[in-house]
Amino acid sequence: MGTLVDLGIKGYRSYGIHLREKYNGQRVFKVIVDGGFTCPNRDGSKGFGGCTYCNVDSFTPEPSRKLPTIKEQLEEGIKRARTSYRADKFIVYFQPNTNTYAPVHYLKMMYDEALSVNTEDIVGFSVGTRPDCIDAEKVALLESYADRFDVDLEMGMESIYDETLNQINRGCSHGEFVAAVELLKNSKLDLCVHTIFGFPWETKEMMLGYIHEINRFPQIKFVKFHHLHIVEGSIMGSKYKKEPFKLFSLAEYTDLLCELIPLLRPDIVIQRLFGISDWDLLIAPNWGLNKSAIQTYIDKEIEKRGVVQGSLYLL
Repeated sequence: MGTLVDLGIKGYRSYGIHLREKYNGQRVFKVIVDGGFTCPNRDGSKGFGGCTYCNVDSFTPEPSRKLPTIKEQLEEGIKRARTSYRADKFIVYFQPNTNTYAPVHYLKMMYDEALSVNTEDIVGFSVGTRPDCIDAEKVALLESYADRFDVDLEMGMESIYDETLNQINRGCSHGEFVAAVELLKNSKLDLCVHTIFGFPWETKEMMLGYIHEINRFPQIKFVKFHHLHIVEGSIMGSKYKKEPFKLFSLAEYTDLLCELIPLLRPDIVIQRLFGISDWDLLIAPNWGLNKSAIQTYIDKEIEKRGVVQGSLYLL
């Protein structure tokens, strides 16, 4: 007899299950688009070098880096998703760098181009950004697509502690994150918040505090949890090679997830439980498993321990 995980039942609100339920069992796949944006923390308007953990190539598929136009990227991504994952419908996902870091008229041109490709099979639109690159005018632009697509704005919180944000050269305070979230009160947009667990100077109690902060904003509909991983081409990568520091093992990170998931507001959908880069870019930690095997390990541990999202959530 299979486990609950084998039957597709999980102790948390899984994004995959959420999509299947929302789209009547159809397979929905995100197709990443590189719009050629930069970041205020790279181009000098706020800083240079970017966040110390960041190498954009580590989370951008190779085809997106090689294909020059948005149309080509989407057509190739859709073709690959149909072939490899038997996908039926698609979410256009502007992921690399800061995808609201441009004047509104330019953003509209880029978004319109992307959303004009294979429109009959596009159901969603997702835009990744920073808290300091969103304003009321850009929110209104994104909301203008919400009558045709499910639109979510993905924003990096990373940590709730300004000391950490300073150490990682984030170029953005937690107060700026809160101000951006407040812009989305009663918005048509779904907000997805991205966090990183495992900065070596943060304690477990500090990391659990992220969850209490997320819980207090009803406009947060999705979360992405990442463990800190070190990649080639990042400032942190260079430092790690010279002087390695403590990172999560898979067992330790799973222990943390099993403590924080019960604290998480039960209506929030977890889009991702961990982050992973291409093998050729990953420095550490190398858990020796592919993405699917890591997911299965975590899910089975969550089931084994009887973890249920929101079971310890306090209103």
